[in-house]
Amino acid sequence: MGSAGGHGTLIVLEGPDGVGKTTIGKLVAAELRRRGDDVVELSFPGKEPGSVGELVYKVHHDDGPARADEITRLSMQALHIAAHLDAIERRIAPALRDGATVVLDRYWWSAWVYGITAGCDRRTLRALINAERTAWRDLRPALVVLLQRPAPLDRDVNIKDWGSLVSEYRRLASREEKTSHVLRMDNKGEPGLVAEGILDALPCRARRGPSESDGRKLITETKPRARRNSRGGILPLKPTVVYDTYWQFAAERQRVFFRRLEGSPPPWTRDPIIAAHKFTNAYRASDRVSQYLIRRVIYRDDLPATAEDVFFRVMLFKLFNKIETWEVLERELGPLVVEDFAFEPYDAVLSRAMQSGHTIYSAAYIMPSGGGSLGHDRKHRNHLVLLERMLDESLPAHLTACGTMQRAFELLKSYPGIGDFLAYQYVTDLNYSELTDFSESGFVVPGPGALDGIRKCFIDTGGLNEPEIIRFMADRQEAEFDRLGLDFESLWGRPLQLIDCQNLFCEVDKYARVRHPEISGLSGRTRIKQRLVPKGVLPEPWYPPKWGLNDSIAEWCLTHRAQGPGTLYTTRLE
Repeated sequence: MGSAGGHGTLIVLEGPDGVGKTTIGKLVAAELRRRGDDVVELSFPGKEPGSVGELVYKVHHDDGPARADEITRLSMQALHIAAHLDAIERRIAPALRDGATVVLDRYWWSAWVYGITAGCDRRTLRALINAERTAWRDLRPALVVLLQRPAPLDRDVNIKDWGSLVSEYRRLASREEKTSHVLRMDNKGEPGLVAEGILDALPCRARRGPSESDGRKLITETKPRARRNSRGGILPLKPTVVYDTYWQFAAERQRVFFRRLEGSPPPWTRDPIIAAHKFTNAYRASDRVSQYLIRRVIYRDDLPATAEDVFFRVMLFKLFNKIETWEVLERELGPLVVEDFAFEPYDAVLSRAMQSGHTIYSAAYIMPSGGGSLGHDRKHRNHLVLLERMLDESLPAHLTACGTMQRAFELLKSYPGIGDFLAYQYVTDLNYSELTDFSESGFVVPGPGALDGIRKCFIDTGGLNEPEIIRFMADRQEAEFDRLGLDFESLWGRPLQLIDCQNLFCEVDKYARVRHPEISGLSGRTRIKQRLVPKGVLPEPWYPPKWGLNDSIAEWCLTHRAQGPGTLYTTRLE
């Protein structure tokens, strides 16, 4: 067994008083010892002599320097968290580093649940919880068990208050199980059966990757499920070793996203390639530019929400695909609305920026100039003319009337300078808005990098074309993560879409240049150009409201964020 961040295993039992945590924890620990594990049993807040937990215990039992009823509820939770910090530093972290299995009765969950039900201020309580989460760093539980009962066991408790605790635990578990290995177990009075179920759910021991002498090891060392080597079900495709790397990369890159979002300090991964180089997120909408587009361009309360205005803003932003360019236009021209759009003032601002030595286009992908058909020899002028033409020809209304993403793609592709790849990127960006509401699971167009990645993943595609292969990957994701024993932390329940699987092929092409240099792609490139420059905590992500994720994310961030709101967006054209 293994828990991320250490060589040992952390097993947590949670739930309100009266669900049988202590009894079941002892049964689990006893069986693990019988199997040969070095087991450490601990509880929060604890009462070991000389610990902060002992002080908290005495306060609760009127034997300390103060009594529980003399301390504010928030201060009491602060005492509990202080006891947690003491135990983490002095007992839990050292035990895990030494390879032990720690069976822990309670976790930070209890501080949150008991604090919330006691009426503590959420913001202040969140700050206290975040202090503990920072102390945990990457010592993540292999399993968190929420024990449940219809009524408490032999406890003289207020049933109404107990029910409130149960409800809050369930709400927290619903949030946590999207990113952590959470097991809900009903204790119906047979603790032996419950302990057996917990043991059955425990992950396998961490598996080491290849020799580290060449600096390249398997991405994920700790895997919460058993690995099954058979790739049954993927015929007629014939995969290379990069096929498994595709899924391993996706899981580890998403793990890095969550570690940064939590506020964990770098390094966010043990994989030397991901730690050293810049890769896009597993989910396209989580990337910096996509987040800016969604939050600062599309969904703006201070700007018109008409189809024409939303289209105008999205295309103006995406034609340059650079945050700083959008911001210099806003700074110089004021609110960017279609009613005020004119070639001359926009050209003047962009020309001045270029004359000052600024880059107005992103290097993420090549933006064709549109050619001579648009009448100018400067790319940005052709793009302004192109945007004018799209508006003059009522393209926003035509897109709104499209029944499928493919039809909208074809409309965009009909304009000068927009080929297959850009048309697919643009229709995906427009679909983040309310202008359209296409399914992302019905249409995909692979870009050049994805074609390279597909080539590296398969010796033989068995007659399938590239879009069919990408669709296959989207359909197979759950089975492949399970086969490889990978704990893929989805986007709060949202699986990888076709656009994400397409992007992952592009990223694994780059990753494989270092991880699998013996396997060549179409481009012949052998190195990764961009190095990673760590920038700290990510801001709270926000996605198109129609996806239904943002409330869950806000709740998750309340209990997971270890630092402030983070900084994502550049505010000056460099």
